[in-house]
Amino acid sequence: MGGLERSGHSSDRAENGPEALHLAMGEKYDVLIVDRMLPGLDGVAVVKALRGAGIQTPVLFLTALDGVSDRVLGLDAGGDDYLVKPFAFSELLARLRALYRRSAVSVDDGTLVVGDLTLDTRSWRVTRQDRRIDLQPREFRLLEYLMRHAGEVVTRTMLLEQVWDYHFDPGTNVIDVHVSRLRRKLEDGFDKPLLHTVRGAGYMLAA
Repeated sequence: MGGLERSGHSSDRAENGPEALHLAMGEKYDVLIVDRMLPGLDGVAVVKALRGAGIQTPVLFLTALDGVSDRVLGLDAGGDDYLVKPFAFSELLARLRALYRRSAVSVDDGTLVVGDLTLDTRSWRVTRQDRRIDLQPREFRLLEYLMRHAGEVVTRTMLLEQVWDYHFDPGTNVIDVHVSRLRRKLEDGFDKPLLHTVRGAGYMLAA
């Protein structure tokens, strides 16, 4: 789990199947990493129970079982992806990012959702936990770009080009100022952070 946190992700760990089921039923997660061989209640049974309860959080199965029938069993149980041990940590992160992007999809053509944050591109309305958040036009465009790339590291160059339409570095801290202001508006009065600084790389929006 330390590797996930060093990569900008927050995580909870369950030691067995019943504990995993309890956590997944009681908390909201962006992606679940489920070991097929959990003690007490195996991973397939955990995911079947979650899907039966209507919980559609994306699931990545981790397992040493690499047979086709094993993969089919996991996917049919409600898994979204399947990674066989041993694996490269970089591949795990890439698969998590892909699953996160699927969970941060548009509700319709104009609405983006990441965790408890919602942005409506038509009305320029932003809410978190149904609380209205007022943004300036540049802040709104910055947030929209970050939400469309949720779970990914967004560099300063990407923001300069896509949000400010600068194809050169202006040599100012304009991005830092806007990100800091946006972070305060998104997180003040809420329990969990959304906008993370990835040291030496850029920023990531992740619930």
